[in-house]
Amino acid sequence: MSPFRDPRESLGVLNAETAALLIEGTADIAIVIDDQGVVSDIAYGSDDLSSEFSDEWIGQPWLATVLPESRPNLEALLAEAEHDAITHWRQVTHPTARGTDIPVQYRAMRLGEDGSVVALGRNLQGIAALQQQLVDAQQALERDYWRFRQVETRYRLLFRMVSEAILIIDAPTQRVVEANPASGQLLGEAPARVIGRPFPEGFDADSTQAINGLLAGVRAAGRADDVRARLLDSGQEFLVSASLLRQENVSFLLVRLSPLPADSSSGTAHPETSSRYLRVLENAPDCVVITDGDGRILTANGTFLNLAEVATEQQARGESLDRWLGRPGVDLNVLMANLRQHGTVRLFATTLCGEYGSTTEVEISAAAIRNGERPYFGFFIRDVGRRLGAEPAPTPEQPRWLEQLTERVGRVPLKELVRESTDTIERLCIEAALKLTGDNRASAAELLGLSRQSLYVKIDRYGITDQASEATAPDKK
Repeated sequence: MSPFRDPRESLGVLNAETAALLIEGTADIAIVIDDQGVVSDIAYGSDDLSSEFSDEWIGQPWLATVLPESRPNLEALLAEAEHDAITHWRQVTHPTARGTDIPVQYRAMRLGEDGSVVALGRNLQGIAALQQQLVDAQQALERDYWRFRQVETRYRLLFRMVSEAILIIDAPTQRVVEANPASGQLLGEAPARVIGRPFPEGFDADSTQAINGLLAGVRAAGRADDVRARLLDSGQEFLVSASLLRQENVSFLLVRLSPLPADSSSGTAHPETSSRYLRVLENAPDCVVITDGDGRILTANGTFLNLAEVATEQQARGESLDRWLGRPGVDLNVLMANLRQHGTVRLFATTLCGEYGSTTEVEISAAAIRNGERPYFGFFIRDVGRRLGAEPAPTPEQPRWLEQLTERVGRVPLKELVRESTDTIERLCIEAALKLTGDNRASAAELLGLSRQSLYVKIDRYGITDQASEATAPDKK
């Protein structure tokens, strides 16, 4: 602390009113304590403290206004004021009527020979709030740090335990950043010696060119067809695949090496054939969509993306196929129920709605595929909007019904005609729904927007089940 050089000359002689104004303007709270330690007067320079503290402090011992753990600091402050003209800053905590605690930092000075002391206080609520925010932020950082450490540990463990050979390549430089033990075994090198090397290295000229083309295609388009490669030393053949990874602003290539059997006649035919199938499905004129067991899209070809008006496959991946079907919540449930029950669905008629409002009449055929315990569904969607003669031919019963309805006009009240027509239309709709769902009543009820119980009552009412059984039963004559 550096005092005034000549305070009497600079400030003159201050009277009590001027000194009080000076104290009130510089301190958040000012307390005058007599020689017995009792509060004799209080002044507030902060409206926040005046609303929190009580005027009942006057006449009470100053020690009674703080928390018990703060009393030693307050006693030390008063003891220091007896010997020194001005004390050091000391922090105490005052309880309030609302049950909260307010930290205040005090500095005291003697007023005269009578033993009175004035204590000037600073409100530390703002600093305490900042300190608490700092502690909370530090704890959040520590939690995130340990969570990231756990994730990294799991990643390292999986990366080392996976049986497939995997390399992580820096996309711009094509140098190996990480290599798992399986890749070291296939390449005949320790993983630590593989890291930092350019990739591809150690392959024949044709393989090197093919791998470079694969990596260039993945960097440009995010995907490319798998290629075959051969090591120079051992002659071991691999099927090399790659995918693009992005971490912040850095791009990496995840390269997988799958060894091929020595018998190329049997071992290499399958990957090549699979690659051909994938290319055919990708360029097929009909939509091809593969979903998981919940109907969420795993992959879709370009034809589907065009009809659905989606720019990239990434935008469709993970979305429910139901999003683009004409009857959301109905069509996909009917399709999947039949797939789970029968394994295939043929020529299911509906509409496909694009992102920007276009609608296309389509027919959907689908098949269920089981991969272990997880089912997959393949959907083949054909645009039939321009097909001629797409309207189904009316059944013989429909013209007779219309003719009978016309003949009864004038002889039967309109109200009764409408009721009978409604019943007939309802029966025809139920028959159409049952035909569309392959006599699956649960799916038909969902298609019609009815409960199962309501559909069963209507089927019994119209005798639809009896008519179907009579139509399929053999002639007993």
